[in-house]
Amino acid sequence: MENLPTSLGSKGLINKNEFVRVIIQCLYSFGYKNSASCLESESGMRYKSLDFDLLESQILSGDWDNCVDTVNKMKDLKDDTRSSVLFLVFKQCFLEYLNRGDDSLALSVLQKQVPTLHMSKEKVHKLAYSILSLKEMELGKLDEDIICELRKKLVIELGKQLPPHILLPEGRLEHLVETIVTAQIDSCKYQYHNSQDVVSLYGDHCCGRDQIPTETVQILTEHSNEVWFVQFSNNGDYLASSSSDCTAIIWEVMDNGKLMMKHTLRSHQKPVSFVAWSPDDTMLLTCGNSEVLKLWDVETGTCKHTFGGHGFTVSSCAWFPDSKRIVCGSSDPEKGICMWDCDGNEIKAWRGMRMPKVLDLAVTSDGENLISAFSDKEIRILNLRTNAEQVILEEHSITSLSVSIDSKTFIVNLNSQEIHLRDVAGKWEKPLKYTGHKQNKYVIRSCFGGVNSMFIASGSENTQMQT
Repeated sequence: MENLPTSLGSKGLINKNEFVRVIIQCLYSFGYKNSASCLESESGMRYKSLDFDLLESQILSGDWDNCVDTVNKMKDLKDDTRSSVLFLVFKQCFLEYLNRGDDSLALSVLQKQVPTLHMSKEKVHKLAYSILSLKEMELGKLDEDIICELRKKLVIELGKQLPPHILLPEGRLEHLVETIVTAQIDSCKYQYHNSQDVVSLYGDHCCGRDQIPTETVQILTEHSNEVWFVQFSNNGDYLASSSSDCTAIIWEVMDNGKLMMKHTLRSHQKPVSFVAWSPDDTMLLTCGNSEVLKLWDVETGTCKHTFGGHGFTVSSCAWFPDSKRIVCGSSDPEKGICMWDCDGNEIKAWRGMRMPKVLDLAVTSDGENLISAFSDKEIRILNLRTNAEQVILEEHSITSLSVSIDSKTFIVNLNSQEIHLRDVAGKWEKPLKYTGHKQNKYVIRSCFGGVNSMFIASGSENTQMQT
């Protein structure tokens, strides 16, 4: 037969034998056993070595003495890898001897064979302790089916320890392709990547500018004055808008993508500055400007409860992920921050004479952290589980904040015409800064958008929208 090249690709970077072995493994994993076997026969290569085939059969039959010999005879195996593999084999062997009552054989494994591996005493003692503890509870009760499953798990675990020339890592071809696809997505995500579609393998992936919506498709005119805030529901079926005309409107997204008015929410005496959808999208909070907070039923458009009153002026609000609790901040420092259930019962409050005016707040989607922005340029991140608190001081006044959907990052708008992106965990030394929008006298609420919150969208006082 004519000598064939040993490398593939235009740059010769792919080892042909390795490539074929990876394909064989993939065919077996997909269930194409005949095709895989045919390729093995024709290429003269196997995706797992004869040594591993032998080792696997010995483990499944419980032939521990020959199993140890097979491992010791494996070529090109580093000493530490060989020791780790034998340790796992001895562990299973030790357990099975104890299970069938052969305490003397089990003790022999522990005293004579395990020490030859030069493992730390701590690891050997831990092995003995864990299995002996298990014996008191369960050993002697393990039937053949359970022993068989434990042996299969041992084979899988050994496969992770052994080098590729003996057994390829599981799912190797899928991992390689996924790495390439991820790299292509990463290479364009800082520009226009905004698609949840499965990336095709038939061509190189690259997103164009058309992935970002830039055209007006509908103008909504039902409000009689300025619109101050809009937000889509979490499921994308509705849009809520609030206005200085003292109303909020719930719009329904129709099958053709157009919006149709569902309910006009009339009850506020002052402009409605903010809205917040419950995580399950059955309720909507509307926040009056220095007024009260109202809870609405999305389906019927009726007001279920009014929060505040008696001097409690609401400045901001947010939901907890269970859709049963809300939190709101007050523009009155003495009122602070309150957590309520949907019936208006106070669950918890953070008050104090030293607490500044609350400008905005948010709860991370995992319910772990309450993030608040204050009038003294402070941001406070309170871990609701541990009560640990981070305090971040900005140089300029904060107007709003927004949290990413994965709860890892948040953005704050500053009156210095900057947007700062920070991490919730507090590990970043400095924030990422975004400029280009104009913000002088109005509250600009920037937000995360796109797939996996990879974009930041911001309004601007110069009639432009920035992304």
